[in-house]
Amino acid sequence: MEIRGPMQLPARRQDIELTTLDDLTLVGELALPLEREPVATLVTLHPLPTAGGFMDSHILRKAAGRLPALADLAVLRFNTRGTTSPRGTSDGAFDGGRAEAFDVAAAMDFVHERGLPRPWLVGWSFGTELALKYGRDHDVEGAVLLSPPLHRTTDDELAAWADDDRALIVLVPEFDDYLKPDAARERFSVVPDAVLIPVEGGKHLWVGENQTRRVLTEIVAAVNPDALPLPTEWHGHA
Repeated sequence: MEIRGPMQLPARRQDIELTTLDDLTLVGELALPLEREPVATLVTLHPLPTAGGFMDSHILRKAAGRLPALADLAVLRFNTRGTTSPRGTSDGAFDGGRAEAFDVAAAMDFVHERGLPRPWLVGWSFGTELALKYGRDHDVEGAVLLSPPLHRTTDDELAAWADDDRALIVLVPEFDDYLKPDAARERFSVVPDAVLIPVEGGKHLWVGENQTRRVLTEIVAAVNPDALPLPTEWHGHA
């Protein structure tokens, strides 16, 4: 059958809770390969919760639904403070990217405690702001940024990545609502080693199966390129 939409491929899925340094409980899910240990870990950071972003935002949900089976990746999703999804509501209240530093730290503590390998941050929109602001504070191999608006990331926070040898992969949609490729090239020029990938026909929300496949392919290309090309058909039970 064709792999598309909300299809969930086989994985070990666990509802989890994260505890922050300011004593909040965040709800989430960990998806692991069904019969193997993961080769790397995606720590996903969702879009702006005040604009409808949450751990089930479609690209992150599809990453968790497909990549444990297709690319042997662990995928951690969670609701940042004050965010609600079908999984539940995380404690606290949205803080515009400030106290969310504790949320990122709680996720990374969980990764360390579980012994999950080779963590990467995958941020989408608001999630890219958290990755850029706080990712350098943690033991990650790099960050994949989807549709970065660069609204909350300061020039100094961005430029600090120039002194960091970890990978920064930046996917910028051609028709993004906030930061188009030409503007992104200028803003990210302060990080010479950043890999900026303009996506022809792309939009901020990555709507459509072609855009989903492109995003998931670029994530896997960064994190586990041996798994490429990603299959578009699944011949087992889903």
